[in-house]
Amino acid sequence: MAVTEQRAPGRTQGRRRTIVVGLIVLAALGLLVVRGLGNATLYFRTADEAVAQKQQLGDRQFRIEGNVVAGTVREAGGSTAFTIESKGVVVPVNHQGDPPELFKPGIPVVLEGHFQGDTFASDRIMVKHSEDYVAKHPSRVTVPPSTVP
Repeated sequence: MAVTEQRAPGRTQGRRRTIVVGLIVLAALGLLVVRGLGNATLYFRTADEAVAQKQQLGDRQFRIEGNVVAGTVREAGGSTAFTIESKGVVVPVNHQGDPPELFKPGIPVVLEGHFQGDTFASDRIMVKHSEDYVAKHPSRVTVPPSTVP
């Protein structure tokens, strides 16, 4: 005589429901991780690399690094046009929005955007700078006498 195990019908449906809900939660978490890492997964290229790989990059969003060329910065009506350079290769840039306070010719910048023809269309400028603080007027700062014996 063969004996087969009989399960209650409600128990099987409950297990399926738990599996389906678990899969939905995992899919939602996966989507959040992918969206959250969006900026972290942007390609990063120096200006010379970006020009060499312009065909492969197409109109894809990426980060480009270069030094702002002196004499090329022009601001007009909420946008800034300038040129960056890396290893002798120059890239014209059109940035939408105001540049950060530390933005000036001769400094290295990292831009987020994409190519529009030969011009890099930027929507974010990050200024690279030294982590060392140098006071403009060190003689104005007075050090209080030490209270430690």
